[in-house]
Amino acid sequence: MYKIKVNDQYTFDLEVAGDDIKFNAEVMEPDIRDLGNGHMHALHGHRSYTIEVLNANNVDKSVQIKVNGRMYEVAIEDEYAGLLKALGMNGASGKKTLELKAPMPGLVLSVSVTAGQEVKKGDSLLVLEAMKMENMLKSATNGVVKKVHVAVGDKVEKGQVLVEFVA
Repeated sequence: MYKIKVNDQYTFDLEVAGDDIKFNAEVMEPDIRDLGNGHMHALHGHRSYTIEVLNANNVDKSVQIKVNGRMYEVAIEDEYAGLLKALGMNGASGKKTLELKAPMPGLVLSVSVTAGQEVKKGDSLLVLEAMKMENMLKSATNGVVKKVHVAVGDKVEKGQVLVEFVA
């Protein structure tokens, strides 16, 4: 079971079991085709949908998509994240994030911050290309950038520190 939040406004339950998809407990049977490079086409309820994944952030489990030309910010929470949050153990409750690490190997396409710059939670820090997709990495917390460890064109490995924040 997943909790899906769209544009910080609408919340839905999504359950996937084998080929069955339940959206708010209602069985759905969409016809989805992966067109490659983050593009998909779906048919559901006699309607056609063109879907483009613009940005996927594995750290905060969010996706930015465009459906038929309209932008959506989608946050995904699985049952384990929900349980940890309910128990107050979601990691963000008492500990400030001091480093941004690469969630996957890739190539740095752009860097949006410099040392000494103040950032807010959700601000774009850099764009990392991985598997032919551009992933915008955002700040998980409010803070000040201590050091940027990468530059445009750098190849990075999973877990490599990209940006360091002041404690």
